[in-house]
Amino acid sequence: MGSSGLRASIVGVAILALTGAAPGLAPTKAAADTLEWALVQAYQNNPSLNAQRAALRATDENVPQALSGYRPKLSITANAGDNYTNLVSHTYGAEGTSTSGAITSFTSVATPYVSSGVGATATQTLFNGFQTANRVRQAESQVMGARETLRVTEQQVLLDAATAYMNLLRDAAILELNRRNVEVLTEQLKQTRDRYNVGEVTRTDVAQAESRLAAGRSSLLGAQSNYITSIANYRRVIGIAPGKLAPGTPVDRFSPSTLPRAITEGEDRSPSVLAAQYGVDVAELAVKINEGSLYPNLALTASASQNTNPAYNVNRQFLASVVGELTIPIYQGGGEFSAIRQSKETVGQQRLNLDVTRDQARETVVQSWSELEAAKAQIEATTAQVNAAEIALDGVREEARVGERTTLDVLNAQQELVNARVALVTAQHDRVVASYTLLAAVGGLSMQRLGLNVSIYDPQVHYQQVRDAWFGLRNPDGR
Repeated sequence: MGSSGLRASIVGVAILALTGAAPGLAPTKAAADTLEWALVQAYQNNPSLNAQRAALRATDENVPQALSGYRPKLSITANAGDNYTNLVSHTYGAEGTSTSGAITSFTSVATPYVSSGVGATATQTLFNGFQTANRVRQAESQVMGARETLRVTEQQVLLDAATAYMNLLRDAAILELNRRNVEVLTEQLKQTRDRYNVGEVTRTDVAQAESRLAAGRSSLLGAQSNYITSIANYRRVIGIAPGKLAPGTPVDRFSPSTLPRAITEGEDRSPSVLAAQYGVDVAELAVKINEGSLYPNLALTASASQNTNPAYNVNRQFLASVVGELTIPIYQGGGEFSAIRQSKETVGQQRLNLDVTRDQARETVVQSWSELEAAKAQIEATTAQVNAAEIALDGVREEARVGERTTLDVLNAQQELVNARVALVTAQHDRVVASYTLLAAVGGLSMQRLGLNVSIYDPQVHYQQVRDAWFGLRNPDGR
């Protein structure tokens, strides 16, 4: 292959790397899939994200369960059944007679009868050491923590989707680079054999060309394997098979412009940090709930019942009562004191976990920032490397024609160009992925922040639907 043919091949690969065409992959639409479109699909279809949403909806139910402590408890009882009574009595002789003081007769009466009754009881807790109020506050903190956990999952899914998209784009370009390289090496081997046949080169040159072609084919097989793996990963994360992929763009504009600001946002707004803060609140309220077991309890119970034939020779009975009950705990075996001490240790643990999470958030921000800066520099360096490698290959090929360079020199120059092009494609991939990683590290990777056209999942809707529900077996979605 001549210099112009090789340069045309390189230009074709450059276009491939920048446009994101996926070789061997039939498009599913007339227009190419974009990275933003893939993020929308993952947001709607990813099973891990949908499972976390279901977990949040389950956590929402903790609030009405806690609120039930404010409400009365009502119950109705009914009874009916057969009864059997056997009464035996005796009589004494009359005074002043010969049988006075002696039993003169026995009487036995056996009576079957049916009894029935119905009753209602209402119990209202008036004071329980503020346990109900603290349980409600604890449940609300659990809900807020679960929402932040959902944000963690949402950010991870979106980051995985962006990474899967760019991985497929990168591996498609690398596959095409290796395919073009094999074509070039095949042509190089043909030319070397032709020159060997006319005595211009030796058998060593032919063997070198054959060896480099075998290595190129091996690299092609590896690139094919990586490409197929990326397709499977894309399908798993995004939920649908990939089509023709458009180029991905960085999201630097949504991230802080300086490292100190990025660190501050990461420590203050990262969903992992916020979830840990709510974990501290939940643990502190658990202490107050356990301390409530030491307070008196006051409850009011009202009951009424109507009974028919409740006993032998009783036809009807109606009972009603309103009773207040005050319970003052004195000593309950010491378990309540142990629970309080235990919950205080849990508070300390959660506070330490918060410190750890905040440190991790800071580390993630700094690492992501460094990776993004490195990727930017690598693009500049590899672009210069590609340009230099193209010029060097043209020069080596021309020098080889006049006998100043060997076949091995040409093969090495060709391999250097392929390596430079692969490095450029990889740097372009790393540039986009690093920008998404940084945005996630500062807690800003969301559909709202990206401004994508998609129906946003609002956890507040389900929460309001169930919070004050007194009755009902069906979920708000009808299940």
